[in-house]
Amino acid sequence: MAVATARPRARRPRTGRRLLAHDRSLGVRLVAGADEAGRGCLAGPLVAAAVCLDVERLSGPRMRPLADLNDSKQHTAERREELLDAVLACAEQVAVCVIPAAEIDRRGLHRSNLAALERVLRRLEPVPEVCLTDGFALAASCGLPSRRVIGGDGRSASIAAASIVAKVTRDRLMHRLAAHYPGYGFESHVGYITPEHTRAVRERGLTPLHRRSFAAMAYEQLDLGL
Repeated sequence: MAVATARPRARRPRTGRRLLAHDRSLGVRLVAGADEAGRGCLAGPLVAAAVCLDVERLSGPRMRPLADLNDSKQHTAERREELLDAVLACAEQVAVCVIPAAEIDRRGLHRSNLAALERVLRRLEPVPEVCLTDGFALAASCGLPSRRVIGGDGRSASIAAASIVAKVTRDRLMHRLAAHYPGYGFESHVGYITPEHTRAVRERGLTPLHRRSFAAMAYEQLDLGL
């Protein structure tokens, strides 16, 4: 009779080392990444974060807390919370910027997004040697040593760290705001377009959190007061 043997558990790939290798390849010590959360939401703010890492200091035991660092969308909410603690413990600097819905309506989403990324990077002092942004190029006139990285939250450790900070910060904010606007489901969808969210908007109308400048099916037949 054959005896079944347990298969060894497959080890998860440690993405953090690959992402950190990208930032080390830039040849400088202080690398900052910036990313945002909530750009595609129907309600709630846009939250941008910048994280500066000392890539020379992050080695051996100092690197272990960031071993699973990756794009925030690749993790569960619980794992993002754990990684936030790791990022805050390992980062040299962290900055966060919150752009409310009214400002997004006034300036437009793209301009608000670029302004938020530039704002958080400017809050880092001293200015990092390289500032990386996820997909969006900052204007040369901003004076920051910035570079655009396509798909950066899955390639760069500093951008991935910023994506974690931005996402967790925004989700926590929307969970708190849900208590002030019951019935909209902000505690679950955090402002993204879902059938539940669309139904609530059509039945209850808009809140001050909603971006009135967005063209969304949920707004059909509503008086937006624009």
